[in-house]
Amino acid sequence: MQQIPKDEQGLFLKLCSVMGNAYALYEPWSVTSALKQGAVTTGVPFAQPFFLLAPMNVQPSVLQNFNLLQLPSPYQHTPCECSDKDVFKKAIDTVKAAQRVTIKIGNGARGCSKEICELAELLDAAIVSGPSSTSIVPYSHPRYMSVGGSKGSLCGNYAMNEADVVIVIGARAVCQWDCSGTAWKKAQAIINFNTNPHHAFHYNKCISIVGDAQPNLRQFINYIKDSGIIKGDSSSQWIAALKEKKAQWQSFKKLRFDNPTLYDDAWKRDVLTQPAAIKAVCDFADKHDYAKIFDAGDVQANGFQIVEDEHEKQTITDTGASYMGFASSAVLISGIINKRVIACCGDGSFMMNPQILIDGVEHNANGIIVIFDNRRMAAITGLQYAQYGKEYKTSDTVEVDYVAMANSVKGVKGMFGGYSIQELQQALQKAHEYKGLSVIHMPVYSGSHELGGMGVFGDWNVGNWCERVQEEYHRLGW
Repeated sequence: MQQIPKDEQGLFLKLCSVMGNAYALYEPWSVTSALKQGAVTTGVPFAQPFFLLAPMNVQPSVLQNFNLLQLPSPYQHTPCECSDKDVFKKAIDTVKAAQRVTIKIGNGARGCSKEICELAELLDAAIVSGPSSTSIVPYSHPRYMSVGGSKGSLCGNYAMNEADVVIVIGARAVCQWDCSGTAWKKAQAIINFNTNPHHAFHYNKCISIVGDAQPNLRQFINYIKDSGIIKGDSSSQWIAALKEKKAQWQSFKKLRFDNPTLYDDAWKRDVLTQPAAIKAVCDFADKHDYAKIFDAGDVQANGFQIVEDEHEKQTITDTGASYMGFASSAVLISGIINKRVIACCGDGSFMMNPQILIDGVEHNANGIIVIFDNRRMAAITGLQYAQYGKEYKTSDTVEVDYVAMANSVKGVKGMFGGYSIQELQQALQKAHEYKGLSVIHMPVYSGSHELGGMGVFGDWNVGNWCERVQEEYHRLGW
């Protein structure tokens, strides 16, 4: 019924078509065509959103004598293998000469844990994940160096910076993922596996293997075995350096977990740090088989550095797009799939969609929303300090009673998370025992103290372009 205020037809269709594939039901019987397009759009490995627009005069239409045979079948994806032997030969020649291989994985690597680990052993390689692909390879794997990128780990970014050959699997290589193109300091070549040619050919000096990751990785592994390459050495200098860096990272994290509180100027008292509070929530979620969902922002940046998942889908986080309000909204799925979830979000992200308090009750959501409230846009503050040495307008003076807000909605249980790990654990247990949607308000520290966050080990050309990062990008030429 509403329309964009401009004298032109189909503007909402045009708007949604910019964001993904879109279809408008101007004629009711076209619903079958719309469903076919939607099935393919969301079913392919490089899926995009599908926007189905139903104008007011179409929504109430009844289709008489509708033939159920017209409904499309679910899209069945047929894995696509690369048949170009020459490109595999180039890849073999490249890894044969390599001394320090790093495998960097994105969400397109899901389901390929076995192949990735086997490849890493064959090539004596490090494995580094992107922010949203942390659970594909078990955290305990000795070659897994955690997350790499703009907010990556000490060991993950080390493996990226030191690699002379990089193998990218199923990733879009957005700015956070590779430090705005500056992460590959010493790389001579990149071998890129992707179903989408636009992403497969993202880098210069790139050997692009287009098609589904799993069958092409299996081909690559077979070619490596046939070529007689023997690099898998558990005592190599490369793996020794990687293990040392991961041990340093574990110590770095432990120091923050062992010092859980700091004095905060906004709260005028000692409060939990985000690393300590997030770790407590992650431990509770894993113990009780909750899916962990992280929202965009500082909570997310700390979260994907902290998680130590052993299985896929333990953690879901939105990166690249960074939609604020994503995590709390996603709690709604718990009422559909009968899977309890914990949404970890900042105060800013939660306020993007507090509608979930009503929708969650209406649709029987069974989960927990933890609001890590630092009274500011801490992710941006951190980047401002890292790149410019100053903070500018990332906080306000308004205090919000989120417990009262949650309890104002009948069916939601709101509670205060306290100022200690013990109090937070007690609140989580109460929320776990409640059959429905719970909200925990958790005041957390924000400031410049080094123990207050997980740190920044990578660069990011964000906001007003950082000249230093931009110069480095042009120097490397990726």
